Amino acid sequence: MKIAFVGKGGSGKTTLSSLFIRHLAATGAPVIAVDADINQHLGAALGLDEAQAAALPAMGAHLPLIKEYLRGANPRIASAETMIKTTPPGEGSRLLRVREDNPVYDACARSVRLDDGEIRLMATGPFTETDLGVACYHSKVGAVELCLNHLVDGPDEYVVVDMTAGSDSFASGMFTRFDMTFLVAEPTRKGVSVYRQYKEYARDFGVAVRVVGNKVQGEDDVAFLREEVGDDLLVTVGHSDWVRAMEKGRPAAFALLEENNREALRSLRRAVDESYRRRDWERYTRQMVHFHLKNAESWGNAKTGADLAAQVDPAFVLREGLSAAQPA
Repeated sequence: MKIAFVGKGGSGKTTLSSLFIRHLAATGAPVIAVDADINQHLGAALGLDEAQAAALPAMGAHLPLIKEYLRGANPRIASAETMIKTTPPGEGSRLLRVREDNPVYDACARSVRLDDGEIRLMATGPFTETDLGVACYHSKVGAVELCLNHLVDGPDEYVVVDMTAGSDSFASGMFTRFDMTFLVAEPTRKGVSVYRQYKEYARDFGVAVRVVGNKVQGEDDVAFLREEVGDDLLVTVGHSDWVRAMEKGRPAAFALLEENNREALRSLRRAVDESYRRRDWERYTRQMVHFHLKNAESWGNAKTGADLAAQVDPAFVLREGLSAAQPA
């Protein structure tokens, strides 16, 4: 199951995504965590110190390897250089699976030991001064999008992505890649403004969005969120001494997280697991192709010098049950 955490800057989405990742790992579920935010803080939220977080490999730096591996023996893709972030898989492509080992994970993922489990952590890499004027952060996030396009995941496997803040999440088709999107909103007018934007974008693509109210201090805050987002409000989260200690670099055992917050995390897990019933691989593949053709026409063909529409395999549908044996 693929889960995104989105919200305006400062809403607490990275903290909540890290808590959800810890919750999943504590149950023994296989988890891949991805930091796709322009500000790379997920590693620290998961307990890495500054040096460990800085040592995480940048997915953007390994984009040639990612492309070459995923291309496999797909005859519709002339070379890895002609692949763009939206290139869809087809017959002969290599696919990624949560539980496997492969060269992409070897290069881009690192194991992180948590209190009650272990996860794989991947990061796009930070947006640096050298990027200014010559590149866009979305080109780095493109490595994540390409991997999600080639990912086959099951109902008991989890990929949790901490997305970039605000409406930048809509700058590509990656927002359609998730089974469930949790929008973290504070009980303020600014806090719910991103919700309105996201809901408008998501409506046309069947994207499931649930709101997690954060920094909620009382019933008036809950009533405000309910009035603004209606039934999309799933749970609310208030002050946490456990989180405050973690942010000071003095984390307690995760088992000591307050019970009301643990119940909120269980509610998130239930919402994710229930979304599996609505999974539609054919729609997922159509959306993938839609954004690829859109990008091919607007900039991809000119950039690569190739007709990228020809990369689409009209008979291919990404789905569970595809053979695990992919081309060497």
